[in-house]
Amino acid sequence: MPHPQPQTVAELTDAVLSGAYGPDPKDLAVTSAFWLYHTTRLAGSEVTYHNHYLVLRVGHSFGACSFEAGELAPDFCENASGHTLDTLLRHAATPVRVAALDAYLSQAQPHREADGAEPVALPGGTPEVRARARDASIAGLLDIEPGTRVALIGVVNPLVAAIRERGGVCLPCDLNLRTTQWGEQVADDMTEVLREADAVVATGMTLSNGTFDLILEHCREQGVPLVVYAQTGSAVARAFLSGGVTALNAEPFPFSQFSADPTLMYRYRAGVPARERVDGS
Repeated sequence: MPHPQPQTVAELTDAVLSGAYGPDPKDLAVTSAFWLYHTTRLAGSEVTYHNHYLVLRVGHSFGACSFEAGELAPDFCENASGHTLDTLLRHAATPVRVAALDAYLSQAQPHREADGAEPVALPGGTPEVRARARDASIAGLLDIEPGTRVALIGVVNPLVAAIRERGGVCLPCDLNLRTTQWGEQVADDMTEVLREADAVVATGMTLSNGTFDLILEHCREQGVPLVVYAQTGSAVARAFLSGGVTALNAEPFPFSQFSADPTLMYRYRAGVPARERVDGS
């Protein structure tokens, strides 16, 4: 149904609570909840990624949010199943609110049924093969000229490489990593890289750490393209297409790192209808 374009995550949450995006959240209950701690070290890298996720299932869809260590205890999930989404959308913890919002929007309109969604099949194979294919898909949403300065908010080394392969100059920023795989310094202040950037790529983690609204506002006001790669809050980021988000690479749960078989992601461009399906999707 028609609804105003949200400007912030809080505005989106309020609209969902009011029923503007479909069913009343109090009529949708969590059927399962789980907390994941996952580490990855790709071959040839000295970097170990530490990832924590909260995943909530509602009906035939999942909502997910990554978070920092210690931000949410595993025992949250002990009593989460059975809670209705209107309660969790008002929870004190940001990861819970984001996961609940993602679950609601994914249930209201799954990526597999969404207008404008372009399915992208990740090949089966090793984590390195799948990571390279994933990050090439994300970088493919960047329409850049050689020398374009691309702020990468949330550093993933294969994505740094994919940006370079398209001629971009990567400006990496991350709260946890200090250098890239190739020894380049990683900024910890996103305002520094945003000020220099001609385009921005941000991960869904920005939804859970509260920086998404700031990035969105900057890109909207400065007319800077914003590409979002989202495992966290993939349906949440989708709500901001044409409202600051230029393109989205959405990867709903289960994520690519949890499988060696072919899996689907969904790419969106603001104002652009779905493209031809890729072979095998």
